[in-house]
Amino acid sequence: MASETLLRTERLEGAWVTPHNRWQAGENSIHNDATAKKVGMRGGTIPGTVHLSHFAPLMTELFGEAWLRQGQISMFYTFATLDGEPVRAVVERPAEGPLENVQLLASVETPGGKTVAKGTVACGRPAAPGYVRGLELTDAPRSEIRILQGMTPGLVTVDREGYEVKEAADEDGVVRDPQQVYRALQPYSPGVTVTGAVGFFGATEIVWRAGPVRAATPYRKTARVVSVGASPKTEFAWFDSELRDAAGEVIVEMRHMTRWMKQGSKQWAD
Repeated sequence: MASETLLRTERLEGAWVTPHNRWQAGENSIHNDATAKKVGMRGGTIPGTVHLSHFAPLMTELFGEAWLRQGQISMFYTFATLDGEPVRAVVERPAEGPLENVQLLASVETPGGKTVAKGTVACGRPAAPGYVRGLELTDAPRSEIRILQGMTPGLVTVDREGYEVKEAADEDGVVRDPQQVYRALQPYSPGVTVTGAVGFFGATEIVWRAGPVRAATPYRKTARVVSVGASPKTEFAWFDSELRDAAGEVIVEMRHMTRWMKQGSKQWAD
């Protein structure tokens, strides 16, 4: 009992939620049960970016509306959940005093104690980078890259003037859901595709620089590859993307990593 009381005093816990996998119909998708099981997963997975949304109530409780102007959610995905499996967001309880330029440890967990995602949340301009931005990026030798041969560091994947965010917004046009902000910053374009390999999200850091993000507002959207790497089971690419307003100010930016499974890919069939 004493340890449970101590736990409650040291962290803030969000409500349990049960995300629904509405991507089951995707062809050759990690979210589809049949495809996921072929590459060794338990079943069709919930996208990692869905879990970003679980932090919104805690961020509002901690920082009010300020996090929509200068906030950060930085998560490295560590365990894939399935349709309807309960999860909750957890944030380190801040020290007493003004919550300005504060960064806090954060995670998403299951009732059984598995860590679904780990990282940081912040508001203002803390001195340290977010968890994901602080990770060292190492490019793999090109001889180890088969699936992502078309991706090289520096490759521009999106460059659009007059891009308008169409994701769900409130009555004032503010896009409040972090998952929807991810969708606005999604770093791929139709010309940058990977066929014959099953992909899944590895990490996402969203930083609101001069928010909020607003729907039906023209931005310049850019994205590029910053690193291409490999592990025994996957190849992966890191991307940076951002939205700038008409004056050139960065409104929001993102660092994101996607992995592609070697198992089941044509490029690694041998």
